Amino acid sequence: MPTFQYEAINNVGQAVKGAIEAGSNDEAIAKIRAMGNFPRKIREKSGKSKKAGLPRAAAVTMGTGSRRKVGKVATKLLCQFTRQLSTLQDAGLPILRSLRILQEQQKPGMLRIAIRLIAEDVEAGSSLSEAMGRHPKAFNRLFTNMIRAGELGGVLDLILQRLADFMEKSQALRRKIIGAMIYPVAVITFALLIVTGLLIFVVPSFETIFSDMGEKLPGATQMLLGMSKWMKGGGYIYLLIVPIAFVIVTRLLRKSEAGAYFLDRIKLSLPIMGQIVGKSSVARFSRTLGTLLAAGVPILDALSITAETAGNEVYTRALLRIRESIREGESIAKPLRQARVVESMVVNMIDVGEETGELDKMLDKVANTYEGEVETLVAGMVSLLEPVMVITLGVIVGFIVVALFMPMVGMLDAVSR
Repeated sequence: MPTFQYEAINNVGQAVKGAIEAGSNDEAIAKIRAMGNFPRKIREKSGKSKKAGLPRAAAVTMGTGSRRKVGKVATKLLCQFTRQLSTLQDAGLPILRSLRILQEQQKPGMLRIAIRLIAEDVEAGSSLSEAMGRHPKAFNRLFTNMIRAGELGGVLDLILQRLADFMEKSQALRRKIIGAMIYPVAVITFALLIVTGLLIFVVPSFETIFSDMGEKLPGATQMLLGMSKWMKGGGYIYLLIVPIAFVIVTRLLRKSEAGAYFLDRIKLSLPIMGQIVGKSSVARFSRTLGTLLAAGVPILDALSITAETAGNEVYTRALLRIRESIREGESIAKPLRQARVVESMVVNMIDVGEETGELDKMLDKVANTYEGEVETLVAGMVSLLEPVMVITLGVIVGFIVVALFMPMVGMLDAVSR
C-alpha cells in the first residue's frame, strides 16, 4: 500500500507533518481529516507530487484547482456579507444554506460569484475556510485564518461577528480620515486652477498695456510676467507631470521592500502627518492582533498575519522581529520595547495583558485609544489647514494684484508731477 507524506493544520491551528498509508490519494485525505487535521499538501513518498489530486477545497494556501478565482471585493460589501453570515449562523442555519441565501440576496458582481463558488466547494465537502482560501484577492489571510479558527473551535458565528466588528471599525477610521482630507484637497485644487487661469488668461492682457507705457517695470511685475509667459508657453504641463511622475516613482519604489521601508520611514518623520500615520498603524496592528488572538489563532501565526496586513513596512519589520523573539521564548513586550516603534504606554499595556492573560482585550483598548487620537489629530490638522490655505491663497492673489497695479501707480505718480 502506498505511503503518503502530508502537511496539515491540526485542531488547534498548528502545522503538522507526517506520513500515512492509503490505497489512493482520496483515501489518504479522508484518513488525515478523520484524525482532525486539515490537509494542505500531500504526495506519495516516492516523491511524485499529488497536489493536483487534492479536492478543490483541500488547502487554503495551495490555491490549486482550475476553477475561476474571483478578484478583489469591495470592503464595504465584504463587511455586509460577514455581518449577514454571522447573523444567519447565530440563528442556527447550516453554512451551505446560509451561503445560498446570501448568494440570492447579492446583486450581480464579484461577491455574488465568490459566494456561489464557495457554496459549491462547501457542498463538495470543503470547510468554509478552505473554500474561501481559494480566492485570496477577495478573502485575505486574516479573514481565512479567523474563519478556520472559528470552525476548529465551534464558534464560527462568534468569530464572524468579531471579524465584522473589526472590518467595520477599520473602515470607519479610514472613512473619517479620507472624509477629513476631502475639503483641504478640494480647496487646494481649485486654488491652483484659479491661479493658473489668472496667469494664462488675465496677466497677458496687462503685458500689452505695460509695453505701451515704455516705463521700467518693478521687479515684482517682471517676475509675474515671466511666470505668465512660462505658464502660457506650456509650463502648466509640468504641473501635471510632476505629481504623475511622483505617483509612478512611488509605486515603483513600493515594489521592493527597501523602497517601501524608505517611503514609510519618510511618512513617519513628517510633521503632524507622521503622527497620524504612526498612530493609525499602531491602531491597525493592535486591532488585528487582538482580534486574531481572541479568535484562538496561535500567537506566531497571528503575528505573521498581522505583519502582512500592517500597511507600513516599518511596523511589518518590527512585528516580524517580535515574532522571531517570541519563537526563541521571549514575551511580546520586551522585543516591542526594543523595536522603538510604539510609545511606552502601549508596551506597558501589552505587558499587563500578558501577565493577566487578557492580551487580546488590552490590544483592543490600545486600538480604541489610538483610533481616538487619530481622529483628534485629523480634526486638528484640518482646522489648522483652513486658515493656512486662506492666508496662502490671499498672499498669492494679493501678490498678483499688487504686481499688476504697481506700474499703473508709478505712471500716475509721473503724470501728477
